[in-house]
Amino acid sequence: MGKAQILGFRGRASQSYNFYIKIISCDRISWPGRLDKFEGNSRVDVNQLEVLIAVAKEQSFSRAAQSLHRTQPAVSQAIRRLEVELGEPLFDRSSKDGTLTAAGRVLFDFAEQMLNLRQGAHRAIRELKDLQHGKLALSANEYTVMYLLPVLAVFRARHPHLKIEVKRSLASRIASEVLGRGVEIGVVTFKPTDAAVASIPVVSDELTLIVAPEHPLAAKQVVSVRELGAESFIAHNVPSPYRERVVKTFEKYKTPLNISMEMPTLEAIKRLVEQQMGVALVPRLSAQAEIERKQLVALTVKEMRFERRLQLIYRKGATLSHAAKAFLRVAKGT
Repeated sequence: MGKAQILGFRGRASQSYNFYIKIISCDRISWPGRLDKFEGNSRVDVNQLEVLIAVAKEQSFSRAAQSLHRTQPAVSQAIRRLEVELGEPLFDRSSKDGTLTAAGRVLFDFAEQMLNLRQGAHRAIRELKDLQHGKLALSANEYTVMYLLPVLAVFRARHPHLKIEVKRSLASRIASEVLGRGVEIGVVTFKPTDAAVASIPVVSDELTLIVAPEHPLAAKQVVSVRELGAESFIAHNVPSPYRERVVKTFEKYKTPLNISMEMPTLEAIKRLVEQQMGVALVPRLSAQAEIERKQLVALTVKEMRFERRLQLIYRKGATLSHAAKAFLRVAKGT
């Protein structure tokens, strides 16, 4: 075999990386097309490549048979079958020390690469199962991500080698992202009606009125809607069913709802309330940290006990990754 032929073989045989899935499942490997003198659609068994490597390394058919726990005739037959399938002698029969021919040396190099790929694939899959490697993709909006923070802290402590990616999305789009396989798990404030989506309730939250500590209402724990008619409200400008319920409640009690400002984020709303620019109705979970630090005061509006149940959603019947299963166990407290 000339130098040009060997180089041609090497270039074409780099296609072995495309056989990744077949390698890890120990299937037979098809090399389509013409690989130098190896005509046609040759089929090479991974076990035959293991025998080739063993004979070459042991430099003896009998010692290779011992190392593989097989009989010498079985080893000889495997090599002979390999030579017939490839149309090339792989060992110099005039030598008694298992010397490879030129074709044998080329095949030996690629056989090692392919077996290393298989071992690497098995190792990577074991690491996924053992949660030593992998990625968890979640979707949440500005509010529901607040629920994720303490859960992710526990998850990260248990599985420090896993990468976590939380994508911000509108609540109305999260279910579609889960169904579209953009993420594995989403966090929403409603139970989806789509039959293709499974959901797990995880925590309850409620709408709360937040005011600055210096506000006259801050000394109270409970207020009525009619006490809020003179207040300036800072509202979230993203439409939601809860906003509609608030508007209808004020209408029911014939009380004006004075929205003086609308902001794009809950974070901006909280900062403005701290600065005594107005009051706001927000999910309590979104302001819990500021309430605990006494930067804000939370009050209950007795006519608006709007509870919401956060749900973790995923594709019904989906084979979740090991990382996603581990996250659900943490979220359930198991």
